[in-house]
Amino acid sequence: MIEALKSDEIIEKAGGRFKLCALIQRRMIQLLDGARPLVARDGRSDLEVVMEEILQGKLTLTFAEDLPQAVPAAVDVGDDLLL
Repeated sequence: MIEALKSDEIIEKAGGRFKLCALIQRRMIQLLDGARPLVARDGRSDLEVVMEEILQGKLTLTFAEDLPQAVPAAVDVGDDLLL
């Protein structure tokens, strides 16, 4: 699954290499703090779960300057939860 990080598909889904790195980092912290995975774990590591969430389009990274009001950078998990 680590090979997927070299794939253009996951880089494009995240919006570039920098955003991919930031998205993985923020979501890993959430999972380590007890957040529930958005995909079936099936014995996979947290990193593999995060990459699958990105590939399935379940995560996006939003920066404060892109939002209508000033809030810190966030990981958008699903349609109704902004962390």
